[in-house]
Amino acid sequence: MNIKTSFLSLCLMPVLLYSQLTIPLYPGAIPNNKDLTGLKDTGNTFMVKNVANRFITRVVTPELIVYLPEKTKNTGIAVIICPGGGYGGLAIDHEGHVVAKKFIEHGIAGIVLKYRTPNPKYVNNKEVVPLMDAQQAILVVRQHAKEWKIKADRIGIMGSSAGGHLASTAGTHFNQPEIPNPGKISLRPDFMVLNYPVISFTDEVTHLGSRDNLLAENSNPIDPEKIKLYSNELQVDANTPPVFITHALDDKVVPIANTLLFLAALQKYHVATRSFFYAKGGHGFGLDNLTTETEWIDDCIHWLLSDRTTKKTFCSM
Repeated sequence: MNIKTSFLSLCLMPVLLYSQLTIPLYPGAIPNNKDLTGLKDTGNTFMVKNVANRFITRVVTPELIVYLPEKTKNTGIAVIICPGGGYGGLAIDHEGHVVAKKFIEHGIAGIVLKYRTPNPKYVNNKEVVPLMDAQQAILVVRQHAKEWKIKADRIGIMGSSAGGHLASTAGTHFNQPEIPNPGKISLRPDFMVLNYPVISFTDEVTHLGSRDNLLAENSNPIDPEKIKLYSNELQVDANTPPVFITHALDDKVVPIANTLLFLAALQKYHVATRSFFYAKGGHGFGLDNLTTETEWIDDCIHWLLSDRTTKKTFCSM
């Protein structure tokens, strides 16, 4: 190897070491999938802040896309990221990959979960499929924690919009495993980060599209017990993980009452919380709320790096 080639290899080494890693979510057959022979993941694009972003409408092969920080920056913290999309698809770029890349700048591993949406054309027992994938993601990250230089007790889950419902379901239903777990690895996330989340499935405050996509069966009324089960403000207890939560007051898609109900439940059980509210911003702003120079992600990263996930309840406006 000549000097020029050697120098080029050294220049490329950081890129090779810290580029994203994509792995299948399940090591073998994908549970609850129907016969999808010949089908591939599909989607389309939409614009966010004049940038084209992918919206995946059919996930056939659930995956983890792992972004690991440089060794010199690594904090050992990891966040599994669930993009939103009303349980009808995944806004995987501006609520997934963009957020992961922001986390790794600060030494936090960002792990994008490409999860299956509850479409009965492609899956059986549709209501449990997203939670299966979220629990499997937590399991896989804990299994790889040593290899990826992640602290096994600093693995959290994040979600935006309906992804926030999925993340909060993972954070309140971890004692109800939907996946095989012979090693009894903890499925409890160590913290939750929720961005304009769907929390409740009650008629008054829910996002009906998300609720119907997850629970509705043809034209039959939804079982009230299922509405209660998946209204995550009703599932909080003293073991619920600490929460960072963001919402805009003028959100017309997912009412801010979702966040307020969840905060009230968390405070009742003395769960550590950090809340960050915008006066404006609407719904779906992702990483960057253009109505202000103050960004929720900066406060969130400070919260994570300060290890405030173990402190008493407090709020920020």
